[in-house]
Amino acid sequence: MARWSYPRPLSSEITPRSAWLSRRRFVAAVSSAAVGGLAGHAQADALRTRPGPFQAKETPTSLADVTHYNNFYEFGMDKSDPSTYSAAFRPRPWTVTVDGLVSRPRVWDIDDLMAAMPIEERLYRMRCVEAWSMVIPWDGFPLATLLQQAEPLGNARYVAFESVLRPEQMPGQRTGLDSLQWPYVEGLRLDEAMHPLTLLAVGLYGQTLPTQNGAPIRLVVPWKYGFKGIKSIVRIRLVEKMPPTTWNRMNAAEYGFFANVNPDVDHPRWSQASERIIGAGGFFGGGRKKTLMFNGYGEQVAGLYDNMNLRTSY
Repeated sequence: MARWSYPRPLSSEITPRSAWLSRRRFVAAVSSAAVGGLAGHAQADALRTRPGPFQAKETPTSLADVTHYNNFYEFGMDKSDPSTYSAAFRPRPWTVTVDGLVSRPRVWDIDDLMAAMPIEERLYRMRCVEAWSMVIPWDGFPLATLLQQAEPLGNARYVAFESVLRPEQMPGQRTGLDSLQWPYVEGLRLDEAMHPLTLLAVGLYGQTLPTQNGAPIRLVVPWKYGFKGIKSIVRIRLVEKMPPTTWNRMNAAEYGFFANVNPDVDHPRWSQASERIIGAGGFFGGGRKKTLMFNGYGEQVAGLYDNMNLRTSY
């Protein structure tokens, strides 16, 4: 397997371990005492994690912002809707099916899956296609680890993801955007899915995922726009042809299949050259910064696209 490098911050840029641990203890205490106010409606459980690679150097976005400023259209269109309207959603019991062009298809119970995988803490930048950003301490495991257990067949070229369909628990699936088809679906090329950066997250800030952040399991691909990070996954399927994806199916001119962060390719209705930092200068974020190609992960992933025109394959 290829050896992957990753950004290493200067020693002066690293948050002291004592400060980080104090922050984590504070988060755990607040979540236990007032989980409904910060981390969602379902009780959050502490996770056993280990430090992982690819740590962003920026300060993490606050737990309050991460859990109260969300796009999760299954619960509504406003940023506050997921935290407000996800009370009825139940992330247990839950299964994830891994099938398609694999030698060893399997239906995983979510708790068995979490027990079988090495849960790592990874601090990733997150860039939304709407030109805002966060830095989130996810807890999860590489998607490649799960796919390797399934043993992809030689003709597998893509990985298709499907989210849960529960209109009785997800009001946005009943009254949301008419142009979106449910369930939410996404896809990656197999080499993208197997890249070490690609994560299946089961927690954040050291605790299980809140409902508004995609409980109990979601995809995180930090060099792509956030809409690629499908939430509440129920099926992962290996296929030969490029699978449909929700936003591309809704408007292919605005939302390409690849969705790589690219400051040189604007959305038809706004610039992608810079981004608003959530949590900087108030709850809605007052600071801005220049957007980096591949969201700053070019050293790791640019080689995946050597022979592609990223203006047309956007």
